[in-house]
Amino acid sequence: MIVKDFRKEFYDQIQHQRVLLLVAFDVDALCACKILQSEDESGNDSDSSDRSVKRKRFDDEAIEKRRERRLWEENRNKVLFDYNQFSSFGSSAALLLFELAWKMSKDSNDLLWLAINGVTDQLLHYKTPREKYIEDVMALQSHVSRHNHRDDADVISVNCLKIMYDDEMNLNLYRHWSLFDSICHSINMACKFKVWTLKGQKRLNEFLAEMGLPLTQCKQKFSSMDSSLKGNIKNIIKEHMAKYGLEDKDVIVPSFFAQYGFRNKLCAMDISLACASILESFDNGKTGTDSFLLALDVLDRSNVNAKEKGIEMAKNQLQAIIKQVQTFLDMHQVISAGPFLYAFIQEGIPDVKFFAHPQCLMRLARFTLEAHCSVSRNKRAQTLPLVLGAPLDREQGTLLVIGIPPLSLDEERRNFFGKAFEQAATSTNARTLHDKFDTFIMEMKTDDRSKFFDALISLLQ
Repeated sequence: MIVKDFRKEFYDQIQHQRVLLLVAFDVDALCACKILQSEDESGNDSDSSDRSVKRKRFDDEAIEKRRERRLWEENRNKVLFDYNQFSSFGSSAALLLFELAWKMSKDSNDLLWLAINGVTDQLLHYKTPREKYIEDVMALQSHVSRHNHRDDADVISVNCLKIMYDDEMNLNLYRHWSLFDSICHSINMACKFKVWTLKGQKRLNEFLAEMGLPLTQCKQKFSSMDSSLKGNIKNIIKEHMAKYGLEDKDVIVPSFFAQYGFRNKLCAMDISLACASILESFDNGKTGTDSFLLALDVLDRSNVNAKEKGIEMAKNQLQAIIKQVQTFLDMHQVISAGPFLYAFIQEGIPDVKFFAHPQCLMRLARFTLEAHCSVSRNKRAQTLPLVLGAPLDREQGTLLVIGIPPLSLDEERRNFFGKAFEQAATSTNARTLHDKFDTFIMEMKTDDRSKFFDALISLLQ
């Protein structure tokens, strides 16, 4: 139906009919329903207004209705502002596409593995709360059971892909690293032990010794560890974690594994980290398209070389992150501005190239905030968000800026910095560029940094 006159034609069609209201994704459904009801009332008023326009102009009832409508419009603007004030994430697009393929009876194990990696990436980059992640994992587990029958568990051919669900240790790339290095470069355990300090290193050594894990074994590659230790490491850590203030969520995360052929066993968390690292690598004159195609190779189950390259690059990123976090804390560069914390990466450091990309900067910001809160004596630190800036292009004089919510709102995973950045930039005429997928990440001119942050402080107070 094509409507030329919204009031006259549309409401004549829907009177006394059951109406299905389709609302755009970025508009509040409740607000839209109220708009529809209000337009209906105003449309009915307009029919009778043709006969007595002059009389109703001064009618108290008409004046009251106009006043109520004006108040409703003000309230509507406030509702829409509150709705758009926060940005959050829904289910992974990879999961939605897999479910669509399933409903069309075109799903497969390969598509299921891609959906698993999409959901895992959301967890690794703090785009979904743990409860929502577990819900998605449970939904995926039913598909894993359907595609990977227990009777066929022992039947593995060269070209066969088998997916399994299991609890995974929340340690980054430990299968491709040493256990000691993996603990030091994993946010939860690193912040619990404060591994960037001598006291923290000593406490970590005590933890490993109490578990009966020799330091020489822990510092060699995980694949080379004694098989009796390696096979039982998860249970050993779970037995001793309570004494050192570790919670189950710090140590264990539900995840999936893929077995391809006889030797290649892949972990979804490792593949997601490798893929993200390749996506943000632009060395040797590579373009974004080149990096995207290389990341697709990482997702190709048969391309072992691409996976190994991505894992090595992910290690380099994690090492750069922990070094920068230690620099922030040792130099006291995490500063409280009142309503939020902020820090800036100095130009000229060797690893600055890693932080000129959104995903890596996101992980650095989260690591920095958790590390700062773990050492801060101010209890208010848990309630403060963090704004982090990194040099982007020295010739153009630009920064990449990200804002993340406080740890006290960790379960909600809602970010309000997108709207705050936009308003601060508008009020100061700061030269900013909001072209990233996430609204809480933006580019800005280095010269405009001072006035922008002054406006942001006054806005959030």
